[in-house]
Amino acid sequence: MEPQEVDLTAPLGTRTVPNPLTTAAGCAGYGRELAKFVPLDALGSVTTKTVMRAPRPGGAAPRTAETPSGMLNAVGLQGAGVARFVRDELPWLAERGARVVVSVAGERLEEFAEVTAELHGQPGVVGVEVNLSCPNAADRGQVFACNPATSYDVVRAVRREADAELPVYAKLSPDVTSVTEIAAACVQAGADGLSLINTPLGMAIDPVTMRPAPGGAAGLSGPAIRPLAVRCVHQVHAEMLAGRIPRVPILAMGGLRTGLDALEFTLAGAAGVAVGTTLFHDPTAPLRILDELRTELAARGFTTYTDAVGYAHRADST
Repeated sequence: MEPQEVDLTAPLGTRTVPNPLTTAAGCAGYGRELAKFVPLDALGSVTTKTVMRAPRPGGAAPRTAETPSGMLNAVGLQGAGVARFVRDELPWLAERGARVVVSVAGERLEEFAEVTAELHGQPGVVGVEVNLSCPNAADRGQVFACNPATSYDVVRAVRREADAELPVYAKLSPDVTSVTEIAAACVQAGADGLSLINTPLGMAIDPVTMRPAPGGAAGLSGPAIRPLAVRCVHQVHAEMLAGRIPRVPILAMGGLRTGLDALEFTLAGAAGVAVGTTLFHDPTAPLRILDELRTELAARGFTTYTDAVGYAHRADST
């Protein structure tokens, strides 16, 4: 079959979107820069940088450092706050036909719910992604995503506050003993999908200053983490197939550069993929990746994208 005949329709929670590709939170801002290179309505969805209740200055410069096959960042969730986001960014995105997934976060449980409440009835919003990799100010700065109980509480609060028709995705950290345990807690709390993975922590030492760059432990992204992300997706999907976690769509991210990378995530169990660090050096990548994904699917006889989801597990059982 010809690549253009492949149906790329993909699930977003209980909804569907025209294709499985979105942006990883934080890597395309609110979409304004990316729109210069890619029509935003050509993507399945656009995931915004993380939105918090109040304006946040972010980390001090320098904020990034290059690593082999990756990048360290310590941007620190810089943003203007939810009020300005709703006033200035969402209308602009809606005018361009973008299907918007809003990444939300907070330093306390209540803040996640408060930010979500501001999204009620907003145009263009098709989903919420809960950034659980935030320090919990009420628990000595422990990250929400590292504890099943706190992850459950946050997702439950967001699910209760979000519009009923909006899917809520929980974004999980790989820096845990058992990512499947956290995933199970989030789905039990009402998550309609899971985003795997957030950046693992890494560090580099600048040989000139002989100090950590960029200033300490930071999030590692890029191709170096893709095998880690594939492993997490495969493990969580396997638990779903075994009935130990209820079936929900998985959105995969971590080092996605090509359509073949997208196919690998899909075969592992992802029902959607996000491009992140690649956008910094190739902002036209989303359309290229979609074309390559169609070609890879057609070459293997898949007529629809969803037919390939989790195929690696089915292949093991035959």
